[in-house]
Amino acid sequence: MTSLGGAASSGMVDWNLAVATATRLVRPGPDVSRDEARAVVSELRRHAKASEEHVRAFTRMIPEGVRPADTPVLVVDRAGWVKANVAGFREVLKPLLDKMQERRGGSPGGAVLGAVGGKVTGVELGMLLSFLSSRVLGQYETFAPPTRELPAGENGGGRLLLVAPNIVHVERELDVDPHDFRLWVCLHEETHRTQFTGVPWLRDHLEGEIQSFLGETDVDPMTVLERLREAAQSLAGSRPEGEEGDSGRSLVELVQTPAQREILSRLTAVMSLLEGHADFVMDGVGPQVVPSVAEIREKFQQRRAKGASRLDLALRKLLGLDAKLRQYRDGERFVRAVVDQVGMDGFNRVWTSPNTLPTKAEIAKPADWVARVHSRTEG
Repeated sequence: MTSLGGAASSGMVDWNLAVATATRLVRPGPDVSRDEARAVVSELRRHAKASEEHVRAFTRMIPEGVRPADTPVLVVDRAGWVKANVAGFREVLKPLLDKMQERRGGSPGGAVLGAVGGKVTGVELGMLLSFLSSRVLGQYETFAPPTRELPAGENGGGRLLLVAPNIVHVERELDVDPHDFRLWVCLHEETHRTQFTGVPWLRDHLEGEIQSFLGETDVDPMTVLERLREAAQSLAGSRPEGEEGDSGRSLVELVQTPAQREILSRLTAVMSLLEGHADFVMDGVGPQVVPSVAEIREKFQQRRAKGASRLDLALRKLLGLDAKLRQYRDGERFVRAVVDQVGMDGFNRVWTSPNTLPTKAEIAKPADWVARVHSRTEG
């Protein structure tokens, strides 16, 4: 296993142990031969390249003739997805963990708690990542620093991850045309790539909001460990029957101050926009290039809505994943309503600056965003 850095095993989280634990626990992927695996990887790369042209033509986010900074497409397995996300978490959470480490260092027994707590948290984070690693089809990862194993785009841009075993698993589970499904997934994920390459300020804006949110966190380290432990117990099925724990609150909800609630509201709005826009584009491009798109969409929506099991539902709530499902739905409605009212170019004013992003209230009432942004620019 590649080390995540000299300090990886010190501090609040043993990052190397998180990777090792997740890699050990990750479920095996679907049964495919070596030749089949090579064919899947090759097809996903072709579809990603084709999707780039389809998405750019449909969204008109990138002017014709303009070449935005390129970012790599990486077809990965579940362990590769884990490593990329641990690297991203480590980068984003560093300020918060440094702050918590400093607080703990002055407390009685702080050094002992550090040695034990870092390993406990590493194991439990690894358990959660192993669970999630079998569910993610693709992701635009933007925060992890570039390495030989995880190259990035120019000027610190991110990379598009396509999780091949999960895509194959879902296409078989849904019993849909595999070639159509792979292209359909690539259209969604390529939209995220286009959002970040076509809107240069977006990554820094999101990182700034996340750091502001984390900077407002004032929580005892043991509380964070306890929340992770609850999540790990849910994953292992060891929580007593019927026990929700803390009224079933998600991890995010446990660390909110009034200032954080405002930041979280803005983050929720922008994530709803990004996810809803990707769904809208996928539906807009799909009928032209994916023959069985209607069947895929219907079956995938049913799968998304019902979840896999009671355990899935408990973890989705604890990790805030139910909120993510709402983001797809609410964001797609927002994008569709705005495009219906002012057209694609009118909608694209959303990418002008952080000030033209919709608020959480405007996601629910798209006409309010249109009135605010278009009346201001046209008045």
